[in-house]
Amino acid sequence: MSIFTKAKIMLPKNADMSKWSVVACDQYTSERDYWERVKETVGDAPSTLNIIFPEVYLEDEGGEERINTINSTMKKYVEEGILEELSPCYIYTERTLKDGSVRKGIMGCADLEEYDFSKGSQSKIRATEGTVIERIPPRVKVRENAPLELPHIMLLIDDEKKQVIENVAEKKDSFKKLYDFTLMENSGSIKGYLVDEETAKEFEEALSLLGEKEVFEEKYNTQKGILHIAVGDGNHSLATAKTCYENLKQKIGDKAKDMPQRYALCELGNLHDDTLVFEAIHRVVFSASKDEFINALKDKYTIREGTGDESFTIVCDGEETSYVIENPDYNLTVGCIQSVIDTFIKDTGAVVDYIHGEDVVKNLSKDGNFGIILNCMKKTDLFPTVILDGALPRKTFSMGEAHDKRFYLEARYIG
Repeated sequence: MSIFTKAKIMLPKNADMSKWSVVACDQYTSERDYWERVKETVGDAPSTLNIIFPEVYLEDEGGEERINTINSTMKKYVEEGILEELSPCYIYTERTLKDGSVRKGIMGCADLEEYDFSKGSQSKIRATEGTVIERIPPRVKVRENAPLELPHIMLLIDDEKKQVIENVAEKKDSFKKLYDFTLMENSGSIKGYLVDEETAKEFEEALSLLGEKEVFEEKYNTQKGILHIAVGDGNHSLATAKTCYENLKQKIGDKAKDMPQRYALCELGNLHDDTLVFEAIHRVVFSASKDEFINALKDKYTIREGTGDESFTIVCDGEETSYVIENPDYNLTVGCIQSVIDTFIKDTGAVVDYIHGEDVVKNLSKDGNFGIILNCMKKTDLFPTVILDGALPRKTFSMGEAHDKRFYLEARYIG
């Protein structure tokens, strides 16, 4: 059994696709206005907005009621034929980003038997950043009784020769086009094509080759466990799917291995896709003193003002100061910063949010809040670092700006 397989993908039938498709739930988490605009755009039309839980609303009252409404709406969409299920297949996707560049991907299912997000994992599908266990239970509540899953998970292969997904792309003109529409909020557009059987087989063979032991060991000069596919985006969503599957196995045993919950619908992309740019994920700390945080940094590290590849910038009320940590205990500065933040918010009761885009950080870093702007790692360091050192500190990088994130579109029935 392949670790990435065909899926029974469900797509909306006779729907306004531009209203159906909305951005990942973990975006714009400090920008409620964004989600309110989306709500106005969607109106009463069928939409993935009605079957996801945007994290901007997680702390609002009525969470349980919202989850129940999500599940009942999913059921309604299935029963009323709003969603139509395709035979097991792959969908080749082309996402035109805001800047006009095109990101290529393949929709299919990841086998959760081959995925492990625990620290030190040697599984073939592996988390690239530390998983925050506390973030999983609220997501499990949304998924555990949901009849559908909708992915914003993006997986990555390290295919510098561009012989897996790109070879599928070359044949797209012979495929049946399934969708082609503009995404809301000036987020570009997307096309989807049904991959034919011959090309699907070629794709599976090329993907399998990347995971062969001899190929892997020669490429990375290591005999550690094979990292075939890395989680690029949606790590906690995939961890939630894994948790729900493991919970099911505890209830019904090995029968779970034949259930749809064993798999998670994902998009597979190439780390070396020209459009795939790693962006730093910045921090904003709310209701806290910048000076107290700097003192907390000084209690653990020797810091000095300066700039460089591993520097960071603290922003507050229009003032910006860059620092360098001279005695880091993590390979990446973000690890040092996050370790101090974790202790700081426990000690002070402050709240931290993770932000894409320096402008947003600067806008939020005033009136008693401060921001931390970080540099980003090189994407070519991703696989070697995870293989040799394990998962990166959480929120180390993001694949692009918020408006270029994956939009919910396809669904899969999970019972």
